[in-house]
Amino acid sequence: MRALFVGGPVDNSELDLDGDTPPIHYPPDTGTVTGRYRLRRIGRVQNRIAYAVYGAPELPDDEVARVSEERAYARRFEAEERDAAR
Repeated sequence: MRALFVGGPVDNSELDLDGDTPPIHYPPDTGTVTGRYRLRRIGRVQNRIAYAVYGAPELPDDEVARVSEERAYARRFEAEERDAAR
């Protein structure tokens, strides 16, 4: 699965994640909660997660969704994207 980042110092960066479920925060275990990216959106292809969109802490969810749509992540991965909370 691919991790995609919106906002903050690693905006528009990508990396591979191991496992079937993305962590709620990235990086997952830093010992602090400040400055961590939060899982905002998930792109699925059939029953598997193809990508996870992480947003910088200061960005509202609707801005992360707008940028994700603008960058066409769903089309790129041929996935259906939804809020991570759903």
